[in-house]
Amino acid sequence: MSTQLTPEILSTLEQQAVEVPSWAYGNSGTRFKVFGTPGTPRDPFEKIADAAEVNRLTGLAPRVALHIPWDLVDDFSVLRRHAEDLGVELGTVNSNTFQDDDYKFGALTHEDAAIRRKAIDHHLKCIDVMDQTASRDLKIWLAEGSNYPGQADMRGRQDRLQESLQEIYARLSGDQRLVLEYKFFEPSFYHTDVPDWGTSYAQVASLGERAMVCLDTGHHAPGTNIEFIVMQLLRLGKLGSFDFNSRFYADDDLIVGAADPFQLFRILVEVVRGGGLNNPDVSFMLDQCHNVEEKIPGQIRSVLNVQEMTARALLLDRDALGEAQRSGDVLGANGIMMDAFYTDVRPALAEWRESRGLPADPMAAYAKSDYQATINAARVGGAQASWGA
Repeated sequence: MSTQLTPEILSTLEQQAVEVPSWAYGNSGTRFKVFGTPGTPRDPFEKIADAAEVNRLTGLAPRVALHIPWDLVDDFSVLRRHAEDLGVELGTVNSNTFQDDDYKFGALTHEDAAIRRKAIDHHLKCIDVMDQTASRDLKIWLAEGSNYPGQADMRGRQDRLQESLQEIYARLSGDQRLVLEYKFFEPSFYHTDVPDWGTSYAQVASLGERAMVCLDTGHHAPGTNIEFIVMQLLRLGKLGSFDFNSRFYADDDLIVGAADPFQLFRILVEVVRGGGLNNPDVSFMLDQCHNVEEKIPGQIRSVLNVQEMTARALLLDRDALGEAQRSGDVLGANGIMMDAFYTDVRPALAEWRESRGLPADPMAAYAKSDYQATINAARVGGAQASWGA
């Protein structure tokens, strides 16, 4: 069924923002091949330009996340002004300690103090970037762990991780935050140093109020009730950010909602329930690699998917749901959830976009534009890479 969205819901949706990752516009691929595509950005400035095109068509993506060293430039104040001139801001700064030979056996957890020092210094340099870009969040994902029982002292690694994070956290200033991401496996297979929300929570809770957990929707074992984790982290006041993507098998980094739109809906139901929607303390971000599809349309589709499922979550009749829950009406409560999920909000969202001067169908508007043809012709030899390069 279709429906009309109330002024209150539309006002809430108008405030929604989804940060897009710079690396989504670069070349990416599988473990076997990184695929080149026409129009690939030649530098971070062109990544920002592509991200600004997503925001221009959707009104949903006003910030762009950076990845260091992938997005290193000589002067980040120049990159910041470039972004502002295009109508967007620079957002989360992501560190990288997973593409250096020294980090084969760990970075912030390494037995060798010199290698830990190198990894800590990298994060301190990331905070220097934040100072220049006015970014609030330093996001840390660690590809650290072991492949075989007995290979590593798991407790010692947790202790060293805490010591390393304490030094990084102490360098933050103002409203800057540390956001620690978790992932249950890969590239390590026996144990991962930050495999789940509980470990991430334990580490950041020891640091202070400005240390938070990042929940990547693709970083869980099959069958995990992700919305329960969302609820718990919101309840504890420690959900700092989302990395939205979709998975069929492992960390596929596909367009959010592609594999299981109902899961995305359920997550957003808990976000609304827990006060996480349009909450400045909870950042919405995409973390995706577009391996076979075009990059810019992939990001457009992703932010629209988040918006659509948010609208459905806002339509949930919470009064009726609460009454059904209290009375033990199992099927009635489930039916109320399903009614909201099955509501077709797309026509109402298209009409609302037009009323705001945006394309009713941003995907079609991009396809009809000459932006892709222009960058294809201009960016000959572009080879900016993202994860997998």
